[in-house]
Amino acid sequence: MERISGNLLNVSTEEIYGAEISIENGIVKCVKTVDEDFKSLILPGFIDSHIHIESSMLTPSRFAEAVVPYGTTSVVSDPHEIANVMGIKGINYMLNDASSVPLKMFLTAPSCVPATLFETSGAVISTEEIELLLKNDNVVALGEMMNFPGVLEDNPEVINKLEVAKKLKKPIDGHAPLLSGPELCKYIISGISTDHECTNVDEVAEKRRLGMKIMLREGSSAKNLKDLATAGGDFIVSDDKHPEDLLNGHINEMIKRAIEYGIDPIDAIKMVTINPAEHYKLNNGNLIPGKAADMILVDSIEELNIEKVIIDGKLVAKDGKPHFNVKPIEIPSTFKLKPKNSSDFNIMGKGSSETVRVMEVLEGQLITEEFLANLKIIDGKLETNVDKDILKIAVVERYGHERVFNAFIKGFGIKEGAIASSVAHDSHNIITVGTNSQYMAKTVNTVLKNKGGLAAVSKEGIYSLELPVAGLMSYKNVRDVSSDLMILHHAVKNMGSKLQSPFMSLSFMALLVIPKLKISDIGLFDVEKFDFIDLIQK
Repeated sequence: MERISGNLLNVSTEEIYGAEISIENGIVKCVKTVDEDFKSLILPGFIDSHIHIESSMLTPSRFAEAVVPYGTTSVVSDPHEIANVMGIKGINYMLNDASSVPLKMFLTAPSCVPATLFETSGAVISTEEIELLLKNDNVVALGEMMNFPGVLEDNPEVINKLEVAKKLKKPIDGHAPLLSGPELCKYIISGISTDHECTNVDEVAEKRRLGMKIMLREGSSAKNLKDLATAGGDFIVSDDKHPEDLLNGHINEMIKRAIEYGIDPIDAIKMVTINPAEHYKLNNGNLIPGKAADMILVDSIEELNIEKVIIDGKLVAKDGKPHFNVKPIEIPSTFKLKPKNSSDFNIMGKGSSETVRVMEVLEGQLITEEFLANLKIIDGKLETNVDKDILKIAVVERYGHERVFNAFIKGFGIKEGAIASSVAHDSHNIITVGTNSQYMAKTVNTVLKNKGGLAAVSKEGIYSLELPVAGLMSYKNVRDVSSDLMILHHAVKNMGSKLQSPFMSLSFMALLVIPKLKISDIGLFDVEKFDFIDLIQK
């Protein structure tokens, strides 16, 4: 039997006292109070209760390698991204790859695959498949119900998925930005119990008063913790964490920010330990007899310097270094398309010019604007206007239909060249922006050659980050992925773009649920009308 001693933070009673924890077969057998003041503080291992691991561009095993040394012992991950590419096979990949490392990865069953019917995805997950997933012990909830209009309109497929989760007594995660009043009440009546999309304190207050559990989000894309700290919440989550941010920490950094923003230190610890463990019925999050011996030793709550990380009673990280080996599972390419020619990116027109609808990307925002521009026609082809930053954007369908749809966009600032990405929410077709058709074809073909990833092509050369796992994740470690990404960002900056995260901005241009204009492989989409719209103004 193993024994670990230190000052214990008891997240049930909120006391700190000297303790000796005895461990047998990975389980806490007994906790004995000791009249001694120790140098180290023992905390339950940290739980990130809402994250999409794919957004880190790391496989689950590489993700574990990055975050376990920072005290993360469990995650509740929604594999929505890979599920839209590979369906059940993708979900199984996540589970299998995670099984080789100590990090405990619990999944939620993705509720919205495909995300919409206005684009081509790689898979469909039916209600019957949702039920099979939810019967898996590692699948602890129904994933965020982004289709809140479907809930409100009693869409049969949506309602059936909710009913299956309720029948199996699994929690249902929500996604309901700014939903309020009677509509919010109906959403909650359907069985949905959490929300991570709050952006103001009034929204948090209304949802908490109606019984929802609130996830305060502090990710790489969306940072709401500072604005919502005074409103209170139940969990602190990341939602999305990018590789360059994971170099500096994970939940440990989120806790420090929470304390800085005024949240009581012990409350902050509870929001990433006992609270999510009890909500998702995990056998950890609290160091009491019968629970998994998942714990960390730190110098203090305020500093949170992680000295040791223990999962199931075994030392898995010490002084910032993992004590386990990582070898990600490799899979075949998921791309079913032929190399593209420059002609695939031509937009034909009549006469000497045409008035077209242009998408406009805004720095740091997912929404886009729309405006009209008159563009020249040369040799029957509509041309970009680089001087006015009106470039071409295209979505290249990757699942076997060879569809390409082209449009125009403003805001990327590229003077010469093109960029492309197979990370394109939510169906993850290849999306590209460029100054001409030749560069766009070359960039898309680079992504295809790499079996997925990000690429930039200009007269200076070809730069890329390979993401061969479903076009979303790399086999490399977090430092190498971050380094490749930094080189890419530098290359795009040299091409003229002033966007802080050009590839992140690009990835959301195909997200058909965020206003105003977006693009899919089928057409230009007006989110406010929720229908396709003509590129050329008639």
